[in-house]
Formats: sequence, structure tokens, C-alpha cells
Amino acid sequence: MFVFGLAVVFKLVSIQFFQGDKYKALASERVVKNVVIPANRGNVYSVKGNLLATSIPKYDIRFDAITPSAKTFEKYVKPLSDSLSKYSGKSSSYYQNELRKARANKNRYYLIARNVGYSDYIRLRNFPLLQLGAFKGGLIVEQTTKREHPMGGIAQRSIGYERFDEKGNVTRAGIDGAFGVKYLRGTDGQRKKQQIGKGQWKPLNDANEIDPKNGYDVYTTIDVNIQDIAHHALLEQLEKYKADHGCVVVMETKTGEIRAISNLGRNSDGYYYERLNYAVGESHESGSTFKLMALTAGIEDKVIDTSDVVDTENGVIKFYGKSVRDSHHGGYGKITISKAFEVSSNTAIVKAIDKAYGKTPSKFVDRLYAMNLNNDLDLPIIGEPKPVIPDPRIKNGRWSGIALQWMAYGYGVSFTPLQTLTFYNAIANDGEMVKPQFLREVKEFDHVVVPFKKEVINKQICSKETVSKVKQLLKNVVEKKHGTGHRLYSENFSMAGKTGTCQKDYANKDKLSYISSFAGYFPAENPKYSCIVVIHEPDKSVGYYGADVSGPVFKKIAQKIFTDTPITDEVKSLQVKVASVENEYESFYKTAQTYKTVMPNVVGLPAMDALALLENMQVKIKVKLEGSGVVKKQSINQNIKLKNNQVVVLSAS
Repeated sequence: MFVFGLAVVFKLVSIQFFQGDKYKALASERVVKNVVIPANRGNVYSVKGNLLATSIPKYDIRFDAITPSAKTFEKYVKPLSDSLSKYSGKSSSYYQNELRKARANKNRYYLIARNVGYSDYIRLRNFPLLQLGAFKGGLIVEQTTKREHPMGGIAQRSIGYERFDEKGNVTRAGIDGAFGVKYLRGTDGQRKKQQIGKGQWKPLNDANEIDPKNGYDVYTTIDVNIQDIAHHALLEQLEKYKADHGCVVVMETKTGEIRAISNLGRNSDGYYYERLNYAVGESHESGSTFKLMALTAGIEDKVIDTSDVVDTENGVIKFYGKSVRDSHHGGYGKITISKAFEVSSNTAIVKAIDKAYGKTPSKFVDRLYAMNLNNDLDLPIIGEPKPVIPDPRIKNGRWSGIALQWMAYGYGVSFTPLQTLTFYNAIANDGEMVKPQFLREVKEFDHVVVPFKKEVINKQICSKETVSKVKQLLKNVVEKKHGTGHRLYSENFSMAGKTGTCQKDYANKDKLSYISSFAGYFPAENPKYSCIVVIHEPDKSVGYYGADVSGPVFKKIAQKIFTDTPITDEVKSLQVKVASVENEYESFYKTAQTYKTVMPNVVGLPAMDALALLENMQVKIKVKLEGSGVVKKQSINQNIKLKNNQVVVLSAS
């Protein structure tokens, strides 16, 4: 027993003096912990200040039924129940029973209201008893934030989000995800909480130990009006053609600022929503929209000219047993390169590229590289793939005996819609290629923290002469009757662009589908905006050509932008002189200067002019007007001297 007693004493001393700090810390961890208070994420705004994404604070209001003294509880339980009854609609007696039950059961975490907004939170914390705070009234407030998009589903994927799962993995999509860590997120705060049993935790203090610092606000380049136009134009066409998915991007030509970006995909129920960011992240074969790149390369290298004549034969040509076909049965005969582009002849374009570069395909590829077509756009938005361009010098399995010919009309190469648009925008911008911009500036209240300027990728992708020639080709596609885009032609508003129809899954005939696209800019003479429309897998029984499926979306967007947001924002001069008006004014002015005290001849003058003339004479007379229109008769003849308070009657009709 003596030895056992010594062992107990030794253990007590060991725990008290040698292991005391360890067990105190462990006890503290189990009873008290620091809880992170997330900072309010910064808002995302449109270019004109419309709210696109914001963090809304939400509150859970709970009650510690043990904290108030018995006297305090009895004093306030009925007034608190009355207030809660008015708030929720439940009876006051219900709340009295619940609150008394919570106190009897020593409930320190009784839920009063869940997920309420700020105004309700302020109202609740001012109710009787709760207004006494955490230590006297038992008030427990838990705050969370919820990200909301005021525009709903419009551009939701492009605006984006930042989400964490239960394992801590993060998903960052769109603008919100791209700029979250750097600008939007802010710095989290801290608050101590004490365990009160049953896995529940109660704040130790009524205030935070470390207050969270809110994130910055970001102002995007998105224009809400243009975004709305693009979204609904795309949605209407997707529904009409029962397509799988599609996207639209509208870019400001000079600056590269993205004014609208819409990505819609169909779910299993047939409804369309912002499923993925196809414009940024989906790379696919370009089809005929790549013909612009191919011809620009040939014209710049001076191995192709728009006046060159090519024989399309019977509309089918073969390379190594593989056929290239025109959509027009029987071909187009002998046509110029210009017309070949306008009618989108595959055989003519392929023949021209094969003749120019068949022996030196690397020269063609080098020209594409020189126009920055092999580089991604280095976008802040996550998920952009690198363009695919087969190169005979790179052994990666992409080059073959027909690679050059298939590249000529958009097969074997792969670009995202935004990469394709960037090239078309460069042509519209007289050869200057600018980087697509999604942000205008970052702000803290009214203070600009980070401004974003135009970024030039390539000052001149090709010569001005080449740009001029291909711009005329793009204009002819719409304006000329034989052009594939002539259905978009309008006498009142000019557009330029190229249709594209590309086969998808062509290796399996059972799965064969199409990608319909249209890329271009408007107005054709002085481009303000460039735009691309890409629609995947339209119902073949309804239609699949780019001119039919994607072209009308482009036209609707262009015309509505022009109508709702006129390209010319101001009138330079309203000082237009009309001879007849000038003569009438000179006559009126001369009469007014001559007749100060004698009656002038006002017959023939508009009644309002006659009144103004007589009422501004040096003699105070009373003018009575009978009728309206032009003065036909005056009661006092011309050159009669007038007297003060004399009445002059004018008859007009």
C-alpha cells in the first residue's frame, strides 16, 4: 500500500509539473477554439456599374437559455414571445412554451431564426431580452455569406465563382474564380467559441477578435445591355435548331474589351443554361472560318492573289485517295479566289493553298505562327487550351500527306471561339491584334487600385495591303448575292464576316454532326465590334449550315446593338443653315430693329412671331390674337404711331 501510494503521488506530481502544460492545452482545444470568420467577397460589376455578383450576409439567430438570470428571463419572456409572434406569425404562447422548455432543458443553442438577411438580423437582435446581448440576454449570432448573381443565369459561367468542397478542393470558374485570390477574396477574421456540449459551440465574446477585411470590387468589361441581347439571341436559335450547346462573344474592336460572352448548354430535360465556358475552354476544328487565316497567309506571302483563277472541276478533288468536296453539287467551274472565298468553295481554296505551299508546307505554317495563331491568349480565366496547328517539323503524329490540304479549309487545326475571334478582330482593327480583356479596373470603394489597359499581342499581323484585300472579301461574303452570308445583308446596316460549317465526329458516320459558326465584325466600313457565334450539333433535319444556324444570331446581335447602343454617340454639329429660314430670320430681325414705336406690317408672319415682335416694342401695347396660324389681318395699319396700353387685334388662320 505504501509503494502504491508513492506511485500515485509520483504520477500526480508528474502530471502537475511536467505534463501540465500539455493537458491544459488539450483541454483548452476541446473547450475553446478559434473560428474563422470569412471576409465579404468583393462585388463584380459591369462596365457601367451594374451589379453582376455580390456576397450577401446571412445570419442564424440562436438563444442561450441558461445565460439570463431567472429574474431577467421572467421579465422578458413574454415581450420576447410577443415580438417573435409578430415576426413569424406563430402564436405568442407557442414561443413562451418553447423558450421555457429550452430553459428547463438547459438548451444553450436554441434556434430562433435561420438564414435571415441583414434587415431581419437587426430587427431580431433588438427584440426584448435579445437586445441585452450575449452575456445578459443569451443572444448568439452566426454569420455566413452567400454569393448571388443579380442577373440570374445570364453570363453566370463567365462571371464565375470560387467553391470549396468538404475535402478542401477548390473549383474556380470565370472572372470570379480567376481574380478571387488576388482581388475579391479579402482577409478572413477570427472569433473564439466555447464548446457547450453536444457538439455545439457558442461565441465567447459579442465581438470578433480579428475583424475580417473585405475584398476589392472588380469592374468587368461586360455591358449588361449587349450581354442580354447576345444571351437571348443565342438561346432562341439553340431552341429553334435543338442544338446541344453554343456560345457567343462580342468584343470591342479597338480595345479588345469583351462586351458580352454567353455560353449555353442543354441539360437532360432540354433546357439551356450556362453549363461550361465554351468560348474560352472548348477547342474544335474551325471549318470554313479558317479559310480567312489560310488566304491571309497566302496573300501576305504573295503566292496567292484574290484575282487568281482556280478550276473547281466538278466540285470534287482527291489527295491520296481522300476527297475534298464543295457543298454545291457539280462545283463552281472556273472562279477567282475572291469568289471562291465568297461562296466558300473548299476545292478552290485547297487547290490554291496546295499550289502555293505544296512543296514548302513549313512556309505556310511559319506564316500562321507569324500571325500568332499558334499561341494561346494567356487569359486569366482558367481552362484555355493551346491552339493546334500541324507542323511537318514536329513529330507528334499530326502531320500527314494531306495535312496541308485539310488545314486549308479548317480541318486538322483547332482553336477556341475566342482565339478565332481574336484573329478576326485583328483584321477588323487594320492588322493590330489585341488581347481580349475581361476587367476594366479593380476598386476599393471609389479608389482605383488596379487599372487594366489595352494589351497588344501583335502590332501588325500582316501588311495593310493584305488587310485591305481580306476585309473586302469578308464584306463581299455578306453584300454579294452569291455570298454565303448574303441572307444577313441589310441596306441600312453593313456587316462583314465568314460562315463556317464543320463536320464533327466524321470518323463515325452514325455519330456525324456539325458545328455551325459565323465570325465577323460591324459596321463593315469602320468596325466598332467583332463577334463570333458557334453552335454545336444542331438538328440536321432542321438545318446545320453556318449561314442558316449561326448567321442569324450574328445579325440579330449586330442590329440590336446598333439600335439600342448607336455607334455614333454624339452629333458633331447641328448648325445647318437653310436659306429660306435664314431669309425669314433676317426679315424678322430687320423689322424688329426698325419698328420701335410705330405699327409694323405683320400680315403673312406666323402668329407667334407677330406676338413676339409686338410685345418687345418700346411701346407697351396689348395684343389680342384671334385664331392661329399665319396673320391674315391687323387692326392697326402699318406706320401708325402706337400709344401705351393701345389694343392691337390680329386675325390669323
